[in-house]
Amino acid sequence: MNELTIDLNPKDKMPLYEQIYQYIKESIISGRIAYREKLPSTRLLAKHLEVSRSTVELAYGQLLSEGYIESEPYRGFFAAQVEGLYHLVNEKVSHREKEAVKKERYRFDFTPNGVDLKSFPYNAWRKLSKDILMDDKVELFRLGNPQGETGFREAVCKYLYQARGVNCSPEQVIVGAGSDYLLMLLCAVLGREHVVAVENPSYKQAYRLFVSQSYQVLPIEMDGYGMKVSALRDTEADVAYVTPSHQYPTGIVMPMKRRMELLKWADEKEGRYIIEDDYDSEFRYKGKPIPALQGCDRGGRVIYLGTFSKSIAPAIRMSYMVLPVELTDVYLDKCGFISSTVSVVDQLIVQRFVEDGYYERHLNKTRSLYKGRHDLLIKGLAPLSGVCRISGEHAGVHLLLTFNGEVTEDELIKKAKKAGIRVYGLSDYIIGEKKEEPTVLLGYANLSEKEIKDAAEILCSVWRS
Repeated sequence: MNELTIDLNPKDKMPLYEQIYQYIKESIISGRIAYREKLPSTRLLAKHLEVSRSTVELAYGQLLSEGYIESEPYRGFFAAQVEGLYHLVNEKVSHREKEAVKKERYRFDFTPNGVDLKSFPYNAWRKLSKDILMDDKVELFRLGNPQGETGFREAVCKYLYQARGVNCSPEQVIVGAGSDYLLMLLCAVLGREHVVAVENPSYKQAYRLFVSQSYQVLPIEMDGYGMKVSALRDTEADVAYVTPSHQYPTGIVMPMKRRMELLKWADEKEGRYIIEDDYDSEFRYKGKPIPALQGCDRGGRVIYLGTFSKSIAPAIRMSYMVLPVELTDVYLDKCGFISSTVSVVDQLIVQRFVEDGYYERHLNKTRSLYKGRHDLLIKGLAPLSGVCRISGEHAGVHLLLTFNGEVTEDELIKKAKKAGIRVYGLSDYIIGEKKEEPTVLLGYANLSEKEIKDAAEILCSVWRS
C-alpha cells in the first residue's frame, strides 16, 4: 500500500493526527485494511496527505501502542491481527461517543504521573502574562526562532548550570512541546541506522516512540545501580536511553561510579550517544542531588532532555533538549527548517518566570508539599513492613512496594480496586518477561494529605488480609 485516501478536515476540533489514527484504526477493525497489509511509510503518507511527517508519526505511534499496527525494523508498518476486538459494524459513532466509554471510577488514584495543580502559582503567572501582553509587539505572534527564543534558551542554560551542573550554550538548546516531540526530532537528527538500548523496566512511552521510528530497541537489565553497562556491552547498541537521576519507574539513583562506566562505554566507539532524560530531578528530599550526567561528559556523548511539565504543570508543554556541539550542525542541516512547536508568548512567560525567581520559589514550595506527602505515605504504610519493602523513596513523586511471593501483582491490584483505590503494577513497565516479585507503584503528587492517610489505611487493611 503506497497511500491512504483520508478526508482530513483542518477545521474539525479533532487534531489531524487523531483523524488519521481513527481512519486507520476503523479500517483495520472493519477489514478494509487486511491483516499483515503494509501501510505507507510516514514520509510517503505525510506527502500524500500534505501534512507534516510528525503528524503522521503521532498517529502511527498511537496505533502502535494500542496494538492495531506492528513495526518491523527496516521493513515498515503492518496491520496487526485484531480478530475478536469489539467493534460496531455499519454504525457511525462520533468521537465523543467513543470517548464516553464507561470509565472505572476510583475513590483514590495513586498515579505515578500526577502533579499538584492546586499549588500552581496562578497570581504570578497572571501577572507575567499581563506584563508581556501589555506591549503591542507583532513579534510575539510570529513563528519565532525554530530552536526557541534566544532569551529563553539563555535562561534555560543558566538554570541548568546552577541547578544541574549542565554545561551548554544557547546554540545547543532546542525547545519543543513535550519530550515526545523532542525525541522524534532527535531521531531525525541521529538517523535510523542506530540500535537503541533502554532500561528494563523502562519508561514505556520512550520505548514505544523508538519502536515507532523503526529503530531496533534492546531492553537492558538493571541492578541496584541502574542500567548494567556489562550487559550493554554485550549488545550492538550504540545509543543508550537512561534516566539516571531518578530511574523511571524503579526510582534508582545512578551512583557516580556507574555514570562513569556509562560514559566510558560511550567514549569507546565513535558514534555512540547517551540520551539522559532528567524528567523530575527537581524533587529530591534527602541529601544533595547528584549533578546531571551531561555535566560529567567531556567527549560530547550525552544528549540531555529536561522539561517544565513535571515541575510547573502538564499543560505547559515546554521541554528542552541539549545537543552535543557536534550534533548542533547536524540538527541545523536536517531539522533547522522545522518551526518551533512552542509559542513565543509562552516562552517569554516561562523565561520571566525563571529569571524573576518565581520558578525557584515555586519549586521550594512544591518540594516541601511533596516531601510532606512522601513522609506521610511512608508512615501510613508502616503496618505493611512485614509483608513488603519500600523502595524508590527520597526522590521523585512515587514509591514502590515489593511484596513477598505469597501474593501476585494482579491480586494486589484487584484488592485495591475493590476498595476503590487505583494502584499500578511494575510489570506494566517491563519489556519482555515479567518480573517475579509482585511490585506496585504509588504516586502521591496529586493526592491531599488526608486522602493519602485514608487511602494508606485502606491499603494496609486489604493487603494484610
